Amino acid sequence: MKYLEKLFALAFLILFLNSCGVSKSIHNRPDVSGYDAIIPEKVKINDSTFVAGNNFLLKNKQGQWELYVEGNPLQIGKITGSLTQDLMQKQEAIFFNKVEDLVPSKTQQYLLRKFLAWYNRKMYLHIPEEYKAEIYGLSQFSSSNFSEIGEPYLRLLYLHGAHDIGHAMQDLMLVGCSSFAVWGDKTVDGELLIGRNFDFYAGDDFAKEKIIAFVNPSEGYKFMSVTWGGMIGVVSGMNDQGLTVTINAGKSEIPLVAKTPISIVTREILQYASNIDEAIAIAKKREVFVSEAIFVGSAKDKKAAIIEVAPDNFGVYEVENTDELICSNHFQSEAYKNDERNLKWIEESHSMYRFERMEELISEDEKLNVADAVAILRNKKGLDDKEIGFGNEKALNQLLAHHGIVFKPESRKVWVSSNPYQLGEFVEYDLDEVFANREGNPVTKTISNSKGNISEDPFVHSKEYKDYEEYRVLEREVEAAIENKKTISAEKLTALQQKNPEYWKAYYLTGKYYFEKKYDAAAKIAFKKALAKEITTVPDREKIEKFLQKLK
Repeated sequence: MKYLEKLFALAFLILFLNSCGVSKSIHNRPDVSGYDAIIPEKVKINDSTFVAGNNFLLKNKQGQWELYVEGNPLQIGKITGSLTQDLMQKQEAIFFNKVEDLVPSKTQQYLLRKFLAWYNRKMYLHIPEEYKAEIYGLSQFSSSNFSEIGEPYLRLLYLHGAHDIGHAMQDLMLVGCSSFAVWGDKTVDGELLIGRNFDFYAGDDFAKEKIIAFVNPSEGYKFMSVTWGGMIGVVSGMNDQGLTVTINAGKSEIPLVAKTPISIVTREILQYASNIDEAIAIAKKREVFVSEAIFVGSAKDKKAAIIEVAPDNFGVYEVENTDELICSNHFQSEAYKNDERNLKWIEESHSMYRFERMEELISEDEKLNVADAVAILRNKKGLDDKEIGFGNEKALNQLLAHHGIVFKPESRKVWVSSNPYQLGEFVEYDLDEVFANREGNPVTKTISNSKGNISEDPFVHSKEYKDYEEYRVLEREVEAAIENKKTISAEKLTALQQKNPEYWKAYYLTGKYYFEKKYDAAAKIAFKKALAKEITTVPDREKIEKFLQKLK
């Protein structure tokens, strides 16, 4: 919460500063006069199937939405908005209601709006016009419920930077993404194989309505991406040239001004690059405002590389004499070799632990196939198969992922996880098939290739999974009791530990509760139990040690 306090202090200051530049930003709109704005009418087939000319939106049996759109940037925005209007408005409500929960004061909400207008004052200068046109088209179907925050176009524009801000704020480190690629002698057929978990968590409701979007733009390459209502940027995707992009957050300082959102950079790469060199050229020309690793796989190059971008640095990491590449949340290129922030992050965070766990799991199989890649993404244990508790950020599967995804770029195939987390069935799509014969051929049934699906993880039917879901509810209850200085029963604290016995946080929260209540002996026992478990980060361990020092 200390960042919110600083933010409000800054907002007060901004009110007294000259607002030069903010006005331009607020009133800037893309010039859409050169685009054909006519779009086909939406036809509702049933509650989960909609068509508009060649375009369509439907829900598959795994609960994922499949979207196909085509046209110029304005048309793509408008058609996407028309087809996904309910989903987009739902996501907007989830996001802004979450902000209202965090900032209940009307005065503080006003200051937050002023701050965001100032903070995002230069974003419009860094987003390509075609993407602003697409966001503008999309915004015509946005909700009218949040007009006090800003009019629809600005709200959607700003939301594309919210992901980056979440990365940057240490107290809101919403990500711990893990990615890997193997090729050549390391795969069963010699083809490039890429797996990744997108561990971006913004609440359970946020992850419910995923969209697997297939986009056929008037310029550039056709591509797919896993997204959500209102988001045109790319966090995981592949184009019809067999180029893939995924993003992994690096350690960032809190930036002073928003520039190009990472998801817009990766969208541009996916739409206009066919190989690694072209991807690097696009990334180089964009100014970003957070540190991010862009993991690029290329069918043409038959390998993967990592483009490491930051506001003040740029590096590319490629491996030689090996057929695997691993990426967690720290940088590996020569450009960041002496970067103090990155070195401290390697030392203190869980990034290197997950990196070593991926190395360990990849080495267990001589050659990997798609099912092996999915198994790695679903792995819940620590190094040497140690039980580290469910939900531990040191695990590759932290049981909070928005999605897991596997690519075979040379075959143009992709497998996308279904809920819950990355435990549900991984659904196969063939880009060549999806984009073939689309003219005059709207679809009313799934475009997935069900024969190639990877089965759900049996873990979802286990007692451990049921216990973990109950643990998550208890964890939130105990955290709320501590924050609001409420009383909670000893039975609930015992259940918290029993439902997830190997997880350090269950004991830490118990210790913290007892500490606040001045039950020193009980607090000491709980903190010592926490220290015996696999603690996520160095600062977390130090926090527990400080509590024990106070108890002495």
